Amino acid sequence: MQLTLGRYRRRGAYTGNTGNTTSQTKRKTALFSAAFLLFLCAPPLMPLGSFASGLKRETPPLSMPLESAGGGSRQEAGSLPSTLTIVAAGDNLIHDVIIREAQKEEGVYDFTLFYAPVKPLIEAADIAFINQETLLAGRRFGYSGYPRFNTPQEAGIALLDMGFDVINHANNHVMDKGEEAVFATMDFWDDRAQASYLGIRRSQEQRERPLIIEKNRITLGFLSYTYGTNGLRTPKDKPYLVSLINTEKMAEEIGALRPGCDFLVVSMHWGTEYEKAPNREQEKLAQFLARHNVDLIIGHHPHVLQPAVYLPRPDGGETLCVYSLGNFLSAQDMNAALLGGLLYVRLTKAPDGGGAVVIEQAGILPLVTHYEEGYTAFRVYPLYDYTPELAARHRNKARSDLSLSSLRALAGKAAGALLMDADPFK
Repeated sequence: MQLTLGRYRRRGAYTGNTGNTTSQTKRKTALFSAAFLLFLCAPPLMPLGSFASGLKRETPPLSMPLESAGGGSRQEAGSLPSTLTIVAAGDNLIHDVIIREAQKEEGVYDFTLFYAPVKPLIEAADIAFINQETLLAGRRFGYSGYPRFNTPQEAGIALLDMGFDVINHANNHVMDKGEEAVFATMDFWDDRAQASYLGIRRSQEQRERPLIIEKNRITLGFLSYTYGTNGLRTPKDKPYLVSLINTEKMAEEIGALRPGCDFLVVSMHWGTEYEKAPNREQEKLAQFLARHNVDLIIGHHPHVLQPAVYLPRPDGGETLCVYSLGNFLSAQDMNAALLGGLLYVRLTKAPDGGGAVVIEQAGILPLVTHYEEGYTAFRVYPLYDYTPELAARHRNKARSDLSLSSLRALAGKAAGALLMDADPFK
């Protein structure tokens, strides 16, 4: 049964393969217009799912239309429904043993193989978001893992190779190597037009220009915030550098962006590490965001999966809140930290009816971080492709009760009705 609320209609959780989505290449064509926000459609009244954060770089466009490409002919605007698929991943947390495994020779790194099993899911989506937990500041800052991370920039290239195009850096490790390393990370992304970074800014002017992506006649807005930076202070003369959680500032930025997009995504780095349930502060902030008509909240930081819920909004709609997607890739050795989630959302915008956006499907696809003795053979697998044979080779197998059934139980408890057990693009 289809539930209709305001401008959005949510058809429910994932129930199997969609059967009608094809892989699409992602190419961004920039367009800047100072008047853009004035004529975009009014705020939506019903949330869906999607991950994201913040603002883009100093010189980029206010709006970034993304051309649709792929197997079929392009839809004529206004004649057929427009569709848009979004995937979002949690923490890409690159420990020193992962850097070591990626090194091919002195100064040469390749991370692409680690992500090969999950790459088809990322590249098939129209928009793909990830929380890049570690800096990509370059060799001069020294490559390192915990507690102060800096990762070879080849890891960022691997994200682009998969198809990620919205990269969040508003997290607790963003100041690990100081202010200059944050700017060096922005330099890396500025040289690569395929992706937009969120949560870090070069100037106050940039902070005041939110990221808007327009694709398939659907306009998405992104904001991103972090609870802190591990006690490493942001520079007093650059309060714009990192987007910190501050409800007064958040209300201001949401209020400015909400009229300019069909669908508003807020990325939140929050919560208590390794806790499988949200804490009171997360719940309060989620309610705050729902009161401000946010459509999707993408949570990360706890390094484990936490529940996804729909929250009522004052306008009669709902906010989809995923409290934590867990890890995408890491070398953490708790069984619960090996299990992450990939959020999948499919949107449809009707050619008539006032441009209503329909949530065709939403779900969470469990992912497993695999590695073997000596912290080797790192891979990220969809849980549906993970086998008993792989589980038997996992480094944790000899140290814990790791099994396929235990991972499935963890996934089912966290994802609940949004659990996905098959490739939604097939």
